[in-house]
Amino acid sequence: MSNTKTIAAIATPLGRGGVGIIRLSGPKAYDIACQLTGKDSFTPRLASFCRFYDDKRNVLDEGLVLYFKAPYSFTGEDIIELQGHGGMVLQNQLLARVFELGAHQAQPGEFSYRAFENDKLDLLQAEAIADAIDATSAAAASSAIRSLTGEFSNKINDILEALIELRLYVEASIDFPDEEDVDFLSDGVIESKLKSIQDRLKTILATAQQGQLLRDGVHVVLAGRPNAGKSSLLNSLAGQERAIVTDVAGTTRDTLQETIVLNGLTIHLTDTAGLRDTTDEVERIGIERARNAINQADLLLLVHDLSRQANPLELAAELFGKKEDGSPNYDPSKLLLIGNKRDLVEQAQSEKTADKVEVSGYEQVNVSCETSEGIESLIDTLCEKVGFHPPENSLIARTRHLDALRRTQQHLNDAHLQLVDYQAGELVAESLRQGQYSLGEITGEFSADDLLGRIFGSFCIGK
Repeated sequence: MSNTKTIAAIATPLGRGGVGIIRLSGPKAYDIACQLTGKDSFTPRLASFCRFYDDKRNVLDEGLVLYFKAPYSFTGEDIIELQGHGGMVLQNQLLARVFELGAHQAQPGEFSYRAFENDKLDLLQAEAIADAIDATSAAAASSAIRSLTGEFSNKINDILEALIELRLYVEASIDFPDEEDVDFLSDGVIESKLKSIQDRLKTILATAQQGQLLRDGVHVVLAGRPNAGKSSLLNSLAGQERAIVTDVAGTTRDTLQETIVLNGLTIHLTDTAGLRDTTDEVERIGIERARNAINQADLLLLVHDLSRQANPLELAAELFGKKEDGSPNYDPSKLLLIGNKRDLVEQAQSEKTADKVEVSGYEQVNVSCETSEGIESLIDTLCEKVGFHPPENSLIARTRHLDALRRTQQHLNDAHLQLVDYQAGELVAESLRQGQYSLGEITGEFSADDLLGRIFGSFCIGK
């Protein structure tokens, strides 16, 4: 991306609407606005009503022009916003005229990338823009906005500053040892400062883990025998009739996906075809897709019928199979047993009518999709299973943020080991340097160009 070019793009969704906005940024933005409108000048931050003309002075559209003079703009460059009518034909005609006057089509995320390059925002804030746009819940949107305003960045920068200060202290102590020959590695100062940084990093990592769940949600797959009630459970959780429910085995022949928000947590729920041997080619393909979804799930909900005398773990072994060493062919930590149709079970059978029970070390939630018994308990259990707590002051986070925080944590653990066990000052300094680099990746202080390309390339055009 080059800042010598003036870029332009439609910044509002294409379609029929009251207002459509075209955004320009770069050295020619101001001149293009003057040529487009026939005006000699614009006052920064003052809306001007104008007509937009083609090269033959025919009116293309009319609306408002807003001028943001560099460096007081989103990108740090001259920005022009053309606010015309929101029709696809009108917007495309106006954008084509802007290109004729010297602008170039903006690439996905190019406006935000220029803002990053010009120090108008850091990488965390830039990502928060996309996360706010893509938020699937009010909690996720609120967290993204808090990250956009710099709250997450400030926390990272505070730890980064403390880490740099500690690193400089260690390196200075190595280069200029104390005249009184006091061993700086064992006087407790470095260990105390390092412990403080580790504690702060642990806190922000816990916050970021919640933020990642807010942003990405969890993928939950419903699996089980035909007629166990998987589709009914999906409908109960979704609050609407999304899946067809009949007494005919094999009604669901393909995966059915629904995104829902429960207790603030976004859940990508997948209903699957009942697992069984079948000669029906369509159902067989559906079952194969079900197995693929099961392998990719964050949580696997094995739904079984409580009114039948079946051991759910034996059922799991039968449905999912075992590996060559006899271990389960699924991740046991992801398995949650769901006993359905508890309304059909005698009240005397407490192990089947209680909301939650333990079955051979596995947690089981008993529900009735017919009466909604146990559904609230199931929702709470899902949140507990993935470690999600209703957010209060969470900050939106991505997988790469967690990876960087965990690597930083490991480098600090290494520094502590080198300090306490080996008294190796040079190795302590090197571990602190690596921790500083890993932490700096989050805000973009240290970032490879290919990483930046992937991040900004995922943004929408016009942002």
